[in-house]
Amino acid sequence: MSIASSIPHTFTPTRRQPWLRSVPAPVATTSRGSTTLTPLQAPATPSAPAVVPAVVEAPRVPTCHGTFVEYANFDHGASTPALVSVRAAVDKATATYSSVHRGQGWASQVSSHYYEAARVEVARFVGAREGDEVVFTRNTTDSFNLLARALPRRTQVIVFATEHHATLLPWESRRTTRLPVPLTHQDAEALLRDALQRATSSSVLVVLTGASNVTGEYWPVERLATLARERGARIALDAAQLVGHRRVDLDTLGVDYVAFSGHKIYAPYGAGVLVGRSDWLDAAAPYLAGGGATAEVSPLTTTWKTGPARHEGGTPNVLGAIALAAACAAIRENRGALESHERRLTERLVEGLRAIEGVETYSIFGDSADRAPVVTFTIDGLESSLVSAALSAEHGIGVRDGKFCAHLLVDALLADEDAQVTSAVRVSAGLATTDEHVERLLAAVATLAAEGPGTAYEQVDGRGWVPVADDRPSLVDLPW
Repeated sequence: MSIASSIPHTFTPTRRQPWLRSVPAPVATTSRGSTTLTPLQAPATPSAPAVVPAVVEAPRVPTCHGTFVEYANFDHGASTPALVSVRAAVDKATATYSSVHRGQGWASQVSSHYYEAARVEVARFVGAREGDEVVFTRNTTDSFNLLARALPRRTQVIVFATEHHATLLPWESRRTTRLPVPLTHQDAEALLRDALQRATSSSVLVVLTGASNVTGEYWPVERLATLARERGARIALDAAQLVGHRRVDLDTLGVDYVAFSGHKIYAPYGAGVLVGRSDWLDAAAPYLAGGGATAEVSPLTTTWKTGPARHEGGTPNVLGAIALAAACAAIRENRGALESHERRLTERLVEGLRAIEGVETYSIFGDSADRAPVVTFTIDGLESSLVSAALSAEHGIGVRDGKFCAHLLVDALLADEDAQVTSAVRVSAGLATTDEHVERLLAAVATLAAEGPGTAYEQVDGRGWVPVADDRPSLVDLPW
């Protein structure tokens, strides 16, 4: 979104305009149906005290012992549940849902209004600068593939091997330098400094992560971005694992682009975002050629729009964008309470898992590195997939096992282990995690490390490890 967008025409309110009092800013419609928004004005209401935002109620899940327990969600790093406020925002927007930007009907005007207000909320959430664009995408992977398509010719890309595949793989391989896994923050700086000195192109993009999706460790983004700027390079930040835990500000961090996904910040409705400088985006071919991206089509030529619409061809995910904005607002308004909640969870998880005999935890920068509530570990003598299955079947605990779409990093972390250890278990906590969940997890891991699984398991094609005697229902009722 261009924060300084002009408004070529003024929307004339109908007599029903009072129905829109809950919408924070007026819509303006161009002759081709595109919609822009004036800067968002926050309502003059007293600010509520910060609280931990509520998530939708956790289900009760069956165990192989014939009991039901509250689901302990330790898979926030993969996808988070929805916030209660996000679900409410989607329900409200659904009542007037219609296609955006291309209709004069009342519902279309309201939906367009909400959609463009969502851009402003997301821009505020990441500290977007004058002239930055907010482009809605499907997820972080989609955002970085869009950016890769928008790079000027011969742009050199520098990326660490620690990255999630979403930020490691989209770039043209022959113009990409992959840096090895650093041992310390200082090592990361040295590796990047050397790579920048060897870069020969006038256009260089440094791709960084804000927090590792494997270990949860925060990266020294400001220091690395300073090095990049000194060499005239631009910086793209993968904030998928960061924005739900720490504040992101483009100007303060000194980065040019930021991408993240709604499903990582309690808005699992299929939307992501790319925010950043407009020049590369406006000069690039449209990411999705089609309706909405076009300014004019003639028999011989096509003129494309500039701004976010250029890369949002087709009918966008309006409800997903609204959900994302609602999550951003809730997190922004309650950041202090959220961070305090997660700090307590992190300390207990890290200390508790490290204290269990037979459990090995992993880090990039060392055990003292600051991190989100994420810990990756292995248990001596047990496959990670079996550990994951046992935690679920016997204790109602959801974790993730494998290589977490970060194969190069996981292989490096496990390099000193027995050759049979090729994957790990990741616990990632968040707003759906309670103190009871943490204690249940620690007790379950301690039991597994000392005694092994409490029941016999077998491997089943397509399902992995499952209890031999499993009376849990194999299917649940479909939601439709």
